[in-house]
Amino acid sequence: MSPPALARIIGVALLLFAAVIMASSGTFVVKPGYRGVEVTMGEVSRAFKPEGFGLKAPFVTTITQISIRQQTAEDQAECYSSDLQQITIDLKVLFRVPEASVVKLFQDYYGDPFQSLVAPRVQEALKEVAALQSAEQIVKNREQIKTRSLEIARRKLGQLLVIEDIVIQNISLTKELEHAIEAKMVQEQEASKSKYFQQRVQIEADTAIIRAKGEAESIMIRGDALKKNPAFVDLQIVDKWDGITPAVIGGGDKVMLTLQDIERLKAQKSNAPPVPQPATSKSPARL
Repeated sequence: MSPPALARIIGVALLLFAAVIMASSGTFVVKPGYRGVEVTMGEVSRAFKPEGFGLKAPFVTTITQISIRQQTAEDQAECYSSDLQQITIDLKVLFRVPEASVVKLFQDYYGDPFQSLVAPRVQEALKEVAALQSAEQIVKNREQIKTRSLEIARRKLGQLLVIEDIVIQNISLTKELEHAIEAKMVQEQEASKSKYFQQRVQIEADTAIIRAKGEAESIMIRGDALKKNPAFVDLQIVDKWDGITPAVIGGGDKVMLTLQDIERLKAQKSNAPPVPQPATSKSPARL
C-alpha cells in the first residue's frame, strides 16, 4: 500500500474516532426523578437541566444529577424532658429536594442533604419541644410532640428542603422511669374506679330518696282524698265486685266463703260414706 493511501486511511480513522468521542462526551441523559446541574470549567449554571436527553460541550462540561424524589431516612434523637429525664426517640423523616433548590443545594452545601441539613434541624426541634414537657407527658402526647417538632423543623429549613413528615417509631425511657410511670398510671386508674363507684352509690341513694318522697306524697294525697270523699271506698268495692254473694262462717276468725263454696261443701258431705256406729251390749234374757 502506498504511503498516500495509508495516510488517508489513518486520517479517516482519526476523524471517526474524534467524532465518536465528541458524540459520546457531548450528550447527556438526566434520569426520571432527577434534575441535572451543569458545571462548565468550574462555573455552575443557574438553570437546572430537566430529565431527558441533552447536549453539552465536550470535555469541559459535566452534568451532576440530584434526586428530587421523596426520600426516607432513619434517625435517633436523645432529648431531656422538663423534669430532667433522658429520653431516646427513634424516628423516620420523609423529605425531598424541591427542583428550585437543586442548583443552590449543589453549590452551597456538601454531602448528603439529610445528614448535613435535615437531621440536625429535626433533632434540634425535638429537643426544644421535649424540654417543655415532662417525660410522662412526652409519652402520652406523642402526636403533639411530632406535630410541634415538624413545624419547628420546617421553619428552620425554610424553602431549601421540604420535610413531608416525621414518624416517631419509639420513645425509650430508663427502666426506673418506666416503672414509676406505670405505678402512677395504676394508681390513677384505681382512683378513677373508686370515684366512679362513689358517684354510682350517690346516684342510687339520691334516686331512692326521690322515689320515697314521691311515694310519701302519693300516700298523703290519697289519704286526703279519702278523708274528703269517704264514699270513694264504697265505689271502689262496687267496681271490684264480680256479682257473687259472699258468705261468712267461723268463729272469732272469720273465713269468707261464697254461696257456691257452701253448696259444694254440702254436696261433698252428703256423698260421704256413713260412719260405723259402735256396738251396744244387751243383757241376757232371764228365764
